Amino acid sequence: MAPLPDGFSYAEWNATYNGLSFGIAAMGSATIFFWLQLPNVTKSYRTALTITGIVTLIATYHYIRIFNSWSEAFTVASKDGGDYEVTLTGAPFNDGYRYVDWLLTVPLLLIELILVMKLPQQETVSLSWKLGLASALMVALGYPGEIQEDLSVRWFWWCLSMIPFCYVVFTLAVGLAEATSKQPSPAAASLASAARYLTVLSWCTYPFVYMVKSVGLAGPAATMYEQVGYSIGDVMAKAVFGVLIWALAAEKSAVEESGKLLPN
Repeated sequence: MAPLPDGFSYAEWNATYNGLSFGIAAMGSATIFFWLQLPNVTKSYRTALTITGIVTLIATYHYIRIFNSWSEAFTVASKDGGDYEVTLTGAPFNDGYRYVDWLLTVPLLLIELILVMKLPQQETVSLSWKLGLASALMVALGYPGEIQEDLSVRWFWWCLSMIPFCYVVFTLAVGLAEATSKQPSPAAASLASAARYLTVLSWCTYPFVYMVKSVGLAGPAATMYEQVGYSIGDVMAKAVFGVLIWALAAEKSAVEESGKLLPN
């Protein structure tokens, strides 16, 4: 929990406000959609889709907490009908909710992808543990740098967190390529590939947003870009990714029910 800089313009405050609101709406809507779709997939994929809904539910809760904390940290008022003025109330802005969210949801995101790909049991368990622990370590190593103003300290923790990050990204991009090719239909293989690469793409936004305060930006502008950037990345990595998981589960369910399952 780092103190907020003073001097926010209304545009900077409002952009962050709208970014957090977008996160709440996207995650909440996705949660409802995923759980409504549970009866439409076979039992083999309901666990993955349930986890998808849990991920977005956890994200919805934490986005509400971040949004409330942001709102309580400022007073926004217009004097005599003029421009809005933004002032700090003195209440702390707790962005730690975001890291709690990531610590819970990031391992689950990877596990749901592994489950919906329906790999052999031993491989499923092994990958779930390896990717889950690596992603949790990545988040845990990133937080100490996030709350630091000292740029050298931020870079140190950024470099450490990139080690498990690179391992996870490499596994998604290369390690799961063979499993993707063995999906039961061309459409399922395409969806599995899209889910893997969307995860890689969305995850790559986080290291760059993390570096915003380390490349010359500071004050309100840096805080705005950081909060909006993380919100966009989260929606891509959880809500949009979840739609691909649902589509993959639905496609594989349809193939299996029609008896057209291709041999591995």
